[in-house]
Amino acid sequence: MERDELADWLRLTETPGLGPVSVRRLLAAFGLPPAVFDATDAALGAVIGPAQVRALRAPPLGHAALVEATWTWLQGAGDGGPARRFAPLGDPAYPPALLAMADPPVALYLMGNRLPPATAIAIVGTRHPTPQGAQNAHAFARHFATEGLAVVSGLALGIDAAAHEGALEGAAAAGGGTGPATIAVVGTGLDRVYPRRHLALARRIAAEGLLVSEYPIGTPPLAANFPKRNRLIAGLSLGTLVVEAAQPSGSLITAQCAVEQGKEVFAIPGSIHNPQSRGCHALIRQGAKLVESAQDVREELRLPAATISIADGAGGTCAGGPKPSQIAADGDDPLLDALGWDVVGLDALVARTGIPTAELQVRLLELELDDRVVRVAGGLFQRVARA
Repeated sequence: MERDELADWLRLTETPGLGPVSVRRLLAAFGLPPAVFDATDAALGAVIGPAQVRALRAPPLGHAALVEATWTWLQGAGDGGPARRFAPLGDPAYPPALLAMADPPVALYLMGNRLPPATAIAIVGTRHPTPQGAQNAHAFARHFATEGLAVVSGLALGIDAAAHEGALEGAAAAGGGTGPATIAVVGTGLDRVYPRRHLALARRIAAEGLLVSEYPIGTPPLAANFPKRNRLIAGLSLGTLVVEAAQPSGSLITAQCAVEQGKEVFAIPGSIHNPQSRGCHALIRQGAKLVESAQDVREELRLPAATISIADGAGGTCAGGPKPSQIAADGDDPLLDALGWDVVGLDALVARTGIPTAELQVRLLELELDDRVVRVAGGLFQRVARA
């Protein structure tokens, strides 16, 4: 895209009072942005309101600076980094899946060397997952990636990060591919990373997957942007898997977006004592598909059987859950049986097992070192299933 063409698109999309619906109407009526600006007031007035017509007659405040910042950002790919694209409607890089939405963005900013795939699955959840929840997200994402499914999420802390990392690991284990391992849809401009601690993860996604934003370069992490971007997470995906979610939460917004778009919603059940499972349980009561394995998702979406299944061995065991061999081994340990799968305190374990406190602490430490148990907030313990 030439600089003048970019300037016209940015002028059209950033004109105050001219929302995406009005912009799409103008494009449908006149074609490309230059034709919109060349149209008479009377012609424009047949499509949009008088105030909007007046707003179109001059570049918005800060337009030149935005064009300069965006052009500079686009040229940054010339240093050998991942490709950077401004992709308006009609651009070959614009994800076809979003065109089926009722409110597709007029333009997207993309960073990555791979274009959006035809098949993807969204994995979302709480920013404060239990250790098991984070492991489930990682394991499901890893499994999907080994099968060539891109994993879409939002680069947030917790479940999102675990899903992105699992997908990157799965794609690497499967030898990579032509499509992105994972897609991160963010609520800032692509010149920024939020949260900042995910800078290294964002760079890996740009190298092996794709970063997507509908927000202009320079946009800070405004709270209102994140719920809005959730519709794109759902829109890019065949279905949305919610791993852990409180009520209310952004993950449930993503699930609602999926429902409104006619997409499938899946939820992993959890402990009735875990507040982060209540959102998933609510979704299941409302008709979301309860899933225990990646195969459940594949069968519901009628995807072909896996040709590669690194995460689940032969593809029939539970991604993110204990494997049969592990269950048998765990059954020989009364302490693990006493722990169950809910978080539990030391006093409760003493009561359940009759093991003296000092000995119990030693046993729990051994299980921690063996990655069978983790300590969680409040001095509680939780058993962890090995993926």
